Amino acid sequence: MEQRRTDLALEARELWQERAGETTRLDGVEARTEEREGFLSETVRILDAQGEQALGKPEGTYVTLTMDGLQRREEDAFGRGARAVAGVLRELMGPESQQGGALVVGLGNRAITPDAIGPKVHEHTLVTRHLVQQAPEHFGTFRPVASLAAGVLGTTGMESGELVQAVCRRLKPAWVIAVDALASRSLDRLCRTVQISDTGIIPGSGVGNHRFALDKKTLGVPVLAVGVPTVVYGATLAADLLGRDDLPPLGRGGELLVTPKDIDSQVGDLSKVIAYGINLALQPGLGVEDLDLLLS
Repeated sequence: MEQRRTDLALEARELWQERAGETTRLDGVEARTEEREGFLSETVRILDAQGEQALGKPEGTYVTLTMDGLQRREEDAFGRGARAVAGVLRELMGPESQQGGALVVGLGNRAITPDAIGPKVHEHTLVTRHLVQQAPEHFGTFRPVASLAAGVLGTTGMESGELVQAVCRRLKPAWVIAVDALASRSLDRLCRTVQISDTGIIPGSGVGNHRFALDKKTLGVPVLAVGVPTVVYGATLAADLLGRDDLPPLGRGGELLVTPKDIDSQVGDLSKVIAYGINLALQPGLGVEDLDLLLS
């Protein structure tokens, strides 16, 4: 029985290689590694249905940034991290990245720290839609951006996807950028990596609570997904440490979620980096210092 669960395309590819052997070619998938702003950047492109079946992920591009320098408090790690996120977002948006309004959606439950990445990104998002509409003579050069913390079904009575779909119908943005917490297979990647993809996202997928998908099919506009792994399943951790999938039944222990002890500070740091990266991507005329002033 498969015990290892991950939301990261990079890790799904690693798991496939471990089962099939390092020398086996994975058809339908391309991978490359590079450096962005001093951080490791690993890209996995799923090209067709064969790649989808092998990795269990939708066709598209997945970029994983490893931001371990942020935890080590390296010089200018915050600014470099934000610029790296912005660069990936601009690449995935393509030549049309400077056109049309955008909606930033923070998914998750702000009352549960490992799930609060999305709501905290929402708090640091530079919203400009109202300014562009009401004072175009001063803010006409800004892209109109709106932001929404969608909440969770248990506190709003509405699926996050339903709420976002309704807002999209009203605002008609050119892009949606959705931010959510994810699950990893590895403790080493918790709160150290950021996955950015052009495939959309399913709220709650990180904790096995699959909901209404947010993608181009459901919303009618392109959806970029930004995710941070904040938890590891107990069963996944056990299987990974032992190097085997055929574990005996773990009972309720298999559903345990493991998270870092300093999760509050790590979520706070990464959510601000991601928010600034989104702001830089959507408002290319601004820098980190400008955002500090505008968001203070």
